[in-house]
Amino acid sequence: MPAILIHGVPDTHRVWDGVRTHLSRGDVEAWDLPGFGTARPDGFGSSKEEYVHWLIARLERVGEPVDLVGHDWGCILTARVASLRPDLVRTWAGGNGPISSHYVWHPLARIWQDQEEGDRFMAGLEAESFAADLAAGFDVPAAAAAEMARHVDTGMKDSILRLYRSAVTVGAEWEADLAKAAVPGLVFWGALDPACQIEFADIMGEAIGARVLRLDCNHWTVLQRPAEVAAALEQHWKDAEAG
Repeated sequence: MPAILIHGVPDTHRVWDGVRTHLSRGDVEAWDLPGFGTARPDGFGSSKEEYVHWLIARLERVGEPVDLVGHDWGCILTARVASLRPDLVRTWAGGNGPISSHYVWHPLARIWQDQEEGDRFMAGLEAESFAADLAAGFDVPAAAAAEMARHVDTGMKDSILRLYRSAVTVGAEWEADLAKAAVPGLVFWGALDPACQIEFADIMGEAIGARVLRLDCNHWTVLQRPAEVAAALEQHWKDAEAG
């Protein structure tokens, strides 16, 4: 059964490169969400529901339950998949992506959710300044921030806006179903995250019945603490194997 890693915003599969170098297993795949480093299918509107349905359809093609992992929006989407289709998931792990009616979207998300302000932000977005903001505000290593920003193209910008505008009340809509994710769970979270505060790790862990691991870093745990994330995942999978 493979491990499937799902990125967040504004990322691609590349965000997992560091974690993957520390994993001992060879059956690990990092997928690009439609519009994030890969083309969107015809008619794909980049709503939160469409991403969940896309993930479910692709996981069905795998043909066996997987070890599903997500970060940021990847955490939100994979937790939803595990809630709706636990038969497709052997284990779940995710971090820094809250699903709670008590969560208040961070300032940049609120800009993206506003039609006028979001369109203006994306129209003026430049890779160099965006990378600098990621490094300064979220402690993303400079090289990783530059690589991340380099892939924020027109399609990704549009996908981000559509996703966030579909998700204004995602916490209230999806939190009650977290208890249906009846699979072994792990929540890993950067304790210094200013956008997705650490208390939402405990809220998600309790809701989904998952162990919570707090890491001494900012939002991008997978870039700042790749070895620790990999070690936690491998122990998580080992514990599930042992029953």
